[in-house]
Amino acid sequence: MKTTKTLLFFLVAALLFSCATKDKTEHRNPYNLPLVNSVKEYKKQVNEDATMELVDLEKVIDNVVIDIRYATANNFTGEMIYQSPKAYARKPVAAALQLVQDSLASLNLGLKIYDAYRPYAATLKFYDVYPDTHFVANPKTGSRHNRGCAVDVSLVNLATKQELVMPTAFDDFSEKAHSTYIDLPESALQNRAILIGVMAHFGFSVISTEWWHYDFNGWEKFPLMDLSFEELTN
Repeated sequence: MKTTKTLLFFLVAALLFSCATKDKTEHRNPYNLPLVNSVKEYKKQVNEDATMELVDLEKVIDNVVIDIRYATANNFTGEMIYQSPKAYARKPVAAALQLVQDSLASLNLGLKIYDAYRPYAATLKFYDVYPDTHFVANPKTGSRHNRGCAVDVSLVNLATKQELVMPTAFDDFSEKAHSTYIDLPESALQNRAILIGVMAHFGFSVISTEWWHYDFNGWEKFPLMDLSFEELTN
C-alpha cells in the first residue's frame, strides 16, 4: 500500500511539473512560432553558418552611441524591459552598420542606436501594452528585431555625441514619425533624408510609420529568437 501511495505521489508530481513547464512555454511562445530559445540551438546554428552570430554592436562599430531605452523606464511602456543596455545584431547587419558609420563620419556624423536585436518576450510585452500593429510588431508573426535584422537609429554629431534635430523623439506614435511626413522643420527633413539615404545605400529599408526603424535586406533568412542578452553573453 505504501509503495502504491509513493508511486502515485511521484506520478502526480511529474504531471504537475509537466503542466507547469507547458504553461511556461506557451507563455513565451503562445502562437507556436519557430523560435530559437535555447543557447545550445543558437550555437549550433552559428557553428553551421557564421552569419547567424549576434554581435555586440558597441564592440564592433567605431564611435557608435548606444542609448538602449528599453533597458530603462524611459520608453513607451514606462517599464524596464531589458536587464542590460545591450545592442546586438547578426554579423552581416553589424558589418553594414559599420559601413554606415564610416560613411557618416565624412559628414562629422554618427549613429545613435536605440534598439537592435529584441528577444521575442519583449515583443509580447510591447503588444500587451500597445496592441496596435502600425507601431508595434504583431506577436503572431514576430518582429524583424526578433531576427536580429532590424535597428532603431538616429544621427548624432560625431564630435559632441549630441543627437541632431529629427522629426520626433524616439517611439513617437504620431503621424509626424512617419518616414514620409513633410510638415516639419527643414533641418529635420534634411537630417531624416541623410539617415534614410545612407542606410538604404548599405542595405537597410526604413518602415513607413517610424523614421528610426530600419530592416536589413534579407532579414527573412534569419530565424526568430527569444534569448536574453544575458544568455547571449554567457
